[in-house]
Amino acid sequence: MSDNNNPAGQDFDAGQETVVAARVSQDFDMGQAAAKLSKAQIKEIDRRNKAMRKKYHVSNVQIIKNYKNYSASEKAHYRYIFGLRVSNTVWPIFRMVVLVGLAFVIMYPILYMISTSVRPQAEMSDPSVMWIPKTFTMSNFVDVWNFIHIPLVLKNTLVVNVVCSMIQVVTCSITGYGFARFKFPGRNLLFGVVLMQIVVPVQVIMIPLYMQFRYFDPLGLVSLISGAPLNLADNPMALYLQAVFNNGIRAGLFILLFRQFFRGLPKELEDAAHLDGCGPLGTFVRIMVPNAMSSYLTVFIFSIVWYWNDTYISGMFFTQNSTIAMEIGNAFQTISAALSSSGTPQGVAQDYIVWVEATCLFAVLPILIMYIFLQRYFIEGVERSGIVG
Repeated sequence: MSDNNNPAGQDFDAGQETVVAARVSQDFDMGQAAAKLSKAQIKEIDRRNKAMRKKYHVSNVQIIKNYKNYSASEKAHYRYIFGLRVSNTVWPIFRMVVLVGLAFVIMYPILYMISTSVRPQAEMSDPSVMWIPKTFTMSNFVDVWNFIHIPLVLKNTLVVNVVCSMIQVVTCSITGYGFARFKFPGRNLLFGVVLMQIVVPVQVIMIPLYMQFRYFDPLGLVSLISGAPLNLADNPMALYLQAVFNNGIRAGLFILLFRQFFRGLPKELEDAAHLDGCGPLGTFVRIMVPNAMSSYLTVFIFSIVWYWNDTYISGMFFTQNSTIAMEIGNAFQTISAALSSSGTPQGVAQDYIVWVEATCLFAVLPILIMYIFLQRYFIEGVERSGIVG
């Protein structure tokens, strides 16, 4: 037995119904555009649609209450409507819970870092203080600025890491363009070597790499001229040369990104440039580089982040020239020595956690600011680089 006021097939679900947009068109003079609806006509259409929804809408309570009285076809119809409403209510809530949980997992370290760095050390042992400190203080940042010599550390980081990133972007783009557009003997073999750079861990080659730059003597020419190999340890040239010869941090991945991007550009661009008299280098500089600016920016951001956070390779070559990432690893010893009366590290890292977290915030802040301003171009470059489907 069906509900007389709500015949089957005439249910208009408030969440799922399709409101038919009435468009009134009047042709003028053979193909002129249709006349627009006036505000009064739009309001009248909305009023009628609301009246139809109110008249024919069956609530979930009514479906449950009258379900046993429906016919078989009506039961199937209302089961579908009821299930659709429930799924449309539960799925957004479930999705929000998952996204909020993932966001908290990702944001937890940053929130903890900020909360800890703006409180006194005494409040770290206060059980009543969870996230919001009782006393806000900026003295931790002042202490870290003076103890670790942040300006000098940032200068060293810029001189070493940022310069390496800029060199690597240029050399990897040229190499990727060569693999994408030119055919030469041994191309597949060399590209296999590039892929090996991605697969093989850097720890495998670190000892021979260090020995190469500790006793730098290519083809014996340095010993022939000066009588002894050069010592490039504690010298930025050790990292500069790796970037120049496509052996820097994640260089294989960057070559692959540029290769995939340049392969996606139309070959007609190069043909047109050749007809205009451009050689291979002129075509690359004048045609390919302007079209690949988003990929350049993407690779530069990847490169600068990896160089900025690197401690393994930098720690292998440098013992005196400290970067921001290396200072974070030594933050406890530096801060505890500066705060102790004897000038030697004392206690454990937890005793100086507010200063350590302030140091981490100094390290994260430049990269975070850079990403905030460049995220739109970064995402565009990732989409066009070929690393997504």
